[in-house]
Amino acid sequence: METAAKRTLAGAGLGGALCLALAAAAASPALADEAAEIGRQRLEMVRIVEAETRATSPETGIAALQPKVLEAMGRVPRHSFLPAELRPFAYLPTPLPVTRDQNIAAPFLVGLMTHLADVQPGDKVFETGTGAGYHAAVLAELASEVFSVEVIEFLAERARVILEDLGYGDVKVRAGDGYYGWAEAAPFDVIIVKEAVNHLPGPLLRQLRPGGRMVVPLGPADSSQILTLVEKTSEGRLRSRGILAVKFSPLQGGERL
Repeated sequence: METAAKRTLAGAGLGGALCLALAAAAASPALADEAAEIGRQRLEMVRIVEAETRATSPETGIAALQPKVLEAMGRVPRHSFLPAELRPFAYLPTPLPVTRDQNIAAPFLVGLMTHLADVQPGDKVFETGTGAGYHAAVLAELASEVFSVEVIEFLAERARVILEDLGYGDVKVRAGDGYYGWAEAAPFDVIIVKEAVNHLPGPLLRQLRPGGRMVVPLGPADSSQILTLVEKTSEGRLRSRGILAVKFSPLQGGERL
């Protein structure tokens, strides 16, 4: 999917994104000040993600995230996906609540998972756990198509509306059990699971294209998991690599071992 933001800001980089945001608000000093502050906060968030990447590199083996991932995060307005009372905190390097039991993930994890997925311009991406919709927007900046499933119906609808209002209307969102994927849209080049699972979901593995990548927090729901990169070879074999200890909420739905 090509959004208006992607077309306008392609090649502009993070500094260019800030300049264009300021230019758009130039007609109103108050709007310009607000846009400038949000732009500064977003750039600072990206810098912190870069610093966290370096700090965790002894464990992950990743010294830097792909520049296109950082630039996508520099374009997407994270504050727009949060309730009004939390928007002043949107660019802090922490997860933030969307509901009592649902969080928008910390920026570093969004960046790391997207980097591991190695999203290419023509890719079709599936994610389970839409939540606020922020990660779907980041993925949409990089991929051709994004399909996202959220088990909580009102959250799925809220994310769909926000994404559409921001120009990401081609991101397809529906309420359902992400464990079973989106079979009619499969196969996918990339699958991102944003809830803890204690095994690799069979339906998702079957929907992963040969040559595709899956990023998943793998381990018991009641303790930490290992963020894991799973790759399917062109022959259909699976190989996996543990990346980082993480703590995600458990998958709601699906099958249990």
